[in-house]
Amino acid sequence: MSSGGLSRRRFVGALAGTGAAMTLPACDKAPAPAADTTPPEPSASTPREAAKPSGPRPLYLGTYTSVDGGGKGIGLATYDAATGRITGEETIEDVGDPSYLALHPDGRTLYAVNEREDGAVTAVRLSDHKILGSRSTGGGAPCHLSVHPGGRWLLSANYASGSVAVHPIDTSGALGERTDLVTHTSPAPGPGQQGPHAHQFVTSPDGGHVLAVDLGTDTVYTYRLDTGAGTLTEVSQAHTRAGAGPRHLTFHPGGRYAYLANEVDDTVSVCGYDRASGRLTIGEPQSTGTGEGTSYPAQIVVTPNGAYAYLANRGHNSLARYAIEADGARLRLLGTVPVSGDFPRQIALAPDGTLLFAANQRSSTVSVFHVDAASGELRLAGDPFASPVAVCALPL
Repeated sequence: MSSGGLSRRRFVGALAGTGAAMTLPACDKAPAPAADTTPPEPSASTPREAAKPSGPRPLYLGTYTSVDGGGKGIGLATYDAATGRITGEETIEDVGDPSYLALHPDGRTLYAVNEREDGAVTAVRLSDHKILGSRSTGGGAPCHLSVHPGGRWLLSANYASGSVAVHPIDTSGALGERTDLVTHTSPAPGPGQQGPHAHQFVTSPDGGHVLAVDLGTDTVYTYRLDTGAGTLTEVSQAHTRAGAGPRHLTFHPGGRYAYLANEVDDTVSVCGYDRASGRLTIGEPQSTGTGEGTSYPAQIVVTPNGAYAYLANRGHNSLARYAIEADGARLRLLGTVPVSGDFPRQIALAPDGTLLFAANQRSSTVSVFHVDAASGELRLAGDPFASPVAVCALPL
């Protein structure tokens, strides 16, 4: 298996950011989301002041262990839910290149990708930090994973080989042998891409479908997961404009719309989602607020009340802030905020939505922001926390 995809991911993250503009071929714009004929749900976009918890909360940190200055495993720290201050950092060792993390719905087990040429996923029991074992993903450089809401299946995306994998989860939280592996062979790779590059694998809010975002083929694939056998059946494909390089998809709480960050052409799109068919319809590309140049937008997150969205702009070292309007159907760019770090690879909201965490890969820091529930404004919560080659922050 070629390691070209793995090399590109390390290349993008390791260089000191040239900011050089990329010339992309002219192409047609994607169609606007199709009209949804289902009855509207109660609005989720009315800001509400969340009850702020107190005391220390767990924070798990992903890193690369095989690069200079990287970590030794999964970082373990705590954060104050009121102030946002991060303290301490121990390490769950013997987990190689844990660049993305996910929690089981019952809160007892943590899962990590092992982003290496021979990719794997690892389970860790949180009560005593015991490693429950690793399983091969059947592909190279897995960069994302998530747990199906039922808690029985782990979904992972292999970037270098452009494939998605399914593993069973037993009652202890440990992983079984892979039950399916699907490689994205169609359509052909987009401009400048040598092959498919699966970047994310998630479940729709209604639980009826699982969706894989592939940067290499400019496509979001929708699958039906057989929750008895752990096998995948493709039901539809949604295509961005050529060369967009879709990276990360996040759903609005209402479940009828999602937001797609496109890494290569520096855009974000609103997508319509049909729950009955699982079909995604990708709308017009919109600005990330970064101006000219290549900014490598990464992850987009949505507040629990559905009122605001935030996008990590790695090359611009900023967070774009959007107001979500029309019950999720529209994004309105409000501006950008400096991330107070270098190359924000991943962002995450605290469970109550009052804090936002940014893992800054090149500065080896985690920035924390207070989130204003009424205005969506971000306010830096003190100095960033030092964490070696921080590429993922998972606040609980």
